Amino acid sequence: MTTEQSAGRAYDERGAVPLAGYAAIATTFAAATGAFVAVARRRGVTLPERVPPLDVALLGVATYKTARLLTKDKITSFLRAPFTRRSEDTTAGEVMDEPRGSGLRLAVGDLVSCPFCVSAWTASGLMGTYLLAPRAARVAQSTLAAITVADWLQYAWTWTQEKAEG
Repeated sequence: MTTEQSAGRAYDERGAVPLAGYAAIATTFAAATGAFVAVARRRGVTLPERVPPLDVALLGVATYKTARLLTKDKITSFLRAPFTRRSEDTTAGEVMDEPRGSGLRLAVGDLVSCPFCVSAWTASGLMGTYLLAPRAARVAQSTLAAITVADWLQYAWTWTQEKAEG
């Protein structure tokens, strides 16, 4: 039994929790955040006094859509494939992927198959863009928000059509 499996078993009796992999991912996130702060300071970026509520709402919708695109979209499955295995096709061009492997590979698979998990990463990236280039960020976030609205309209249309047909 490896040290990681031992630690995983102490945490979860199945021993399937890739704690060292999770630690590596969390360290990467922290390092990327630190690097962003250093670059922003070097460029003289000043933080806004506050982020307007409309921008927060736009960021939230854009984060939602980006996370779904990265973790569930068929077209982005090539990004997840080294770490996951497709378990099922669902509706609207989305798929369900299951993490595979062990250690870091399993930890990354857990991350890239979970829209809730990826949301922290995408929100941070989108907010970083907002802080460095607010106008460009609003355009990108508005595009993602428009896609989200279009998705909901597709669902509404399908629901209406199903109700009309009985």
